[in-house]
Amino acid sequence: MKTLGHPNDDANNTFTARLLMLLESSSLIESAVYGEAIDQVIAAYWGDFEDHRDEFVPGFLTNDILRLWRTFCVNYEARTAKEPIEKKAKRKLKNYKLKHSRLLTCYSAIAYLLAVFAERKTVTPDDARTMVSLTPTERLQALISEFNAEPETVETLIAAYEKFLKNTDAPEGDLVEKFMVAETSKRFFGEANEFGDRVWRLLEAIGKSSRLHRLLTV
Repeated sequence: MKTLGHPNDDANNTFTARLLMLLESSSLIESAVYGEAIDQVIAAYWGDFEDHRDEFVPGFLTNDILRLWRTFCVNYEARTAKEPIEKKAKRKLKNYKLKHSRLLTCYSAIAYLLAVFAERKTVTPDDARTMVSLTPTERLQALISEFNAEPETVETLIAAYEKFLKNTDAPEGDLVEKFMVAETSKRFFGEANEFGDRVWRLLEAIGKSSRLHRLLTV
């Protein structure tokens, strides 16, 4: 945790490892040790909580999640120079997956934190632990069961993600061939853009113009 917030956080790869541990990890062995590690990370992000128990905004963590998402996007763009058709198709496939799986990993967490803050005007370390314990789709489902989000908004997003999983349930070689067909590639990316639009609409619906919602953009 010594590198959190420091310039060498990215260089040492601790930033990505820390965020992915919070957003998509689970314990296979030594659950107690895993739990202690999660608690230490959350404690670092919630360092000012005791002074703001009734109005804590998890801006530090939220900004880091946004930074992780943008790092994924920048890394993709940095590798899309002129390439042969097959390599371009592979890049398109990775971009398609990025705009679904990676996007959902990051923004399901943000959506959950937004929902907690909108309802309770604060977010506690226990709320963060609950978020970490859930998978991305479980976070979305919790928006309905725990925070009374509009079911149709959430369910259509989950359905779109399930469609993505079906689209990519094939050997990579077969998928690359599909992305070499301009019409098919265009259709898939249309679906990816619509998926992003659905995530945006969800954040708008549950954010309720709260302080945390505002921090997502400014």
